[in-house]
Amino acid sequence: MRTVTPRRRLILPGQYGPLFDDGGPALVVEARDAFTARPVHRAKAHLWLSALRHRVRELGDRAEHVQVEHLRDALEGRDDLEVVDPPSRVLRGQVRQWGQGTTILPSRGFVTSEDAFGAWAAARGGRFLMEHHYEHVRRREGWLMDGDAPLGGAFSLDAQNRQPPPKGATTLGLPDPWWPTEDEVDEEVRADLDRWERDGLVHFVGRDDRRRFAVTAAEAQAALDDFVAVRLGDFGPFEDAVLTHDRTMAHSLLSVPLNLGVLDPRDAVDAALRAHEDGAPLASVEGFVRQVAGWRDHVWHLYWWLGDDYGSDVEPLGGRRTPPVRGRTDGGGASTDGTGADLPAWWLEADASDVDAVCLSVALDDLRDHGWLHHIQRLMVLGNWALQRGYDPVQLTEWFTDVFVDGTDWVMPANIIGMSQHADGGVVATKPYAAGGRYIDRMTDHCGGCRFDPTKRLGEDACPFTGGYWAFLDRAEPTLRGNRRMARPLEQLRHMPDREQVVAQEAARRMP
Repeated sequence: MRTVTPRRRLILPGQYGPLFDDGGPALVVEARDAFTARPVHRAKAHLWLSALRHRVRELGDRAEHVQVEHLRDALEGRDDLEVVDPPSRVLRGQVRQWGQGTTILPSRGFVTSEDAFGAWAAARGGRFLMEHHYEHVRRREGWLMDGDAPLGGAFSLDAQNRQPPPKGATTLGLPDPWWPTEDEVDEEVRADLDRWERDGLVHFVGRDDRRRFAVTAAEAQAALDDFVAVRLGDFGPFEDAVLTHDRTMAHSLLSVPLNLGVLDPRDAVDAALRAHEDGAPLASVEGFVRQVAGWRDHVWHLYWWLGDDYGSDVEPLGGRRTPPVRGRTDGGGASTDGTGADLPAWWLEADASDVDAVCLSVALDDLRDHGWLHHIQRLMVLGNWALQRGYDPVQLTEWFTDVFVDGTDWVMPANIIGMSQHADGGVVATKPYAAGGRYIDRMTDHCGGCRFDPTKRLGEDACPFTGGYWAFLDRAEPTLRGNRRMARPLEQLRHMPDREQVVAQEAARRMP
C-alpha cells in the first residue's frame, strides 16, 4: 500500500500562531531581507524575529527552520510545500513564482474570509465604507444585537467614546499593562540583531525596548485576559485621549499579536462579548469589536479588493498647487510635481531633539523608544502633520510600515494613503483627517507646556498645527470644494482676513 507523505506547511510572517497549523510538518523560513530591505524599528525587528523563533521552539521536531537571505532561497527546487495564502502581495507573488507546485490554502486570521468579502462588495456594486461592512458583519454574526436591532440603538457608539482626558490627571490611574517576560529566545534575537548591526548588514530606527508585546499564543491570551479584566471598561471613553505620562492609556496592545497571527480575532471579540455579559460598558465593548472585526478586517480586504495599483501613484492632497520654498534646507518643502515632499531626516529617524511642538515631540520620542503609539497620535499628530505639509504619501506609508511594531504591508496603505492623507480621492474616507491645535488641546495635555498657542494661527507663538491647518486648506481648496463635509471650514477660509499671511508664514516656517 502506497504511503502519502504529508506536505510541509510553509510558515511565513503573520502566520506564527496555532490558527495556521493543522498538525503536520512545517517549514519556518527566516529570511533576513525582511529586516534589511528598508530601515525598520529595532523593536519591530526584535518582535517579529522573536515570534518566528518562539514558533520554531513550539513546533519542536515538526519544524524545519531555515535561515536564508531571501525567501526564494528556501523555495526553489521544493515541490513538497503547502501554505496558507500569505498576507502580502510581495509574499504571495514570491510563493507563486518560486514555490512552483506549492499548494495554496485560503487565507486565515480575519473575521471575514476573502471570498465572503468579495461577494458582499460585488453585491454593493460601488463604494463601500467601513461602517457598511461592520454592520453587515454584526448582523451576520449576531454580535451585540437584539434581534435585528443593534444594542444601544446604533451600530457605532463612538459618540460616547470621544471624551478628553480627565481634567488635571496625569494618568488614567490604571495598573500597568501585562508585559511578557523575556527568555533565552529573546536573548538570542537581541544578540543576532546586535551582530547584524555591527557588521553593517542592517540599519535600525529607534531603540531596542524590552519586549512589551505578546509573540506566542499563550502570551497573547494573557494579554487579552488582562485587557478585558483591567482596561476594557475605560477603553471606550478615553480611546481618543492622550496623556503625556500615560503612554498606553486603556488601549489593548493587541495589534502586534493579531498581526503576528498568534491571536485569533474571533477570540478577541468573544472575550469582549463575554465581558459585556458580565457588566462591561456597552460603548467600550462595541468600540473594541468595531476596531477588531470592523476596521481591521475592512483594511485587510481593501488591500486585496483595491488591487496592486492602489497607492502606487498618488499625490498629496492639493500637492500640485504648492509653490516651491526657496532656500529650504530641512527636507520638508512641499513638491510642485504632485509626488509630495520627501520625508525629512529627523522624521525618518524619529528624532525629536529639535522639535518644539510638544505633541509632536512626545509622539516621536515614544515612537523612537517603543515603536508603538495609539491611533490618535498616529492619525491626528503624525498623520495630521504630514498631511498639512504635503509629505509624499507613498514614502509615508512605507515609513509607517517600517517603524511601527504592528506595521504590515496590508495594514498601512488604506490607513495612511486613504484615511490619514486622503490621497486616494475619497475611496477609503469621506474627508481628510486634518485639524488645528484646538483639537490637540482638547484631547491631550500637551498644549499647556508648549511654547506655541493652539488658539493662534499667526505670529511667533502661532501653533504650527493651527497655522498649518489653514495653509493646508488653502492648498487643497480646489480638490475639496465639492466635499460637503468640508463646506464649513472652506467657507471660514474664504472669509479669513489673514489668509495670505498665514499661508506665507507656514511656507517659510522651518521644520521642525
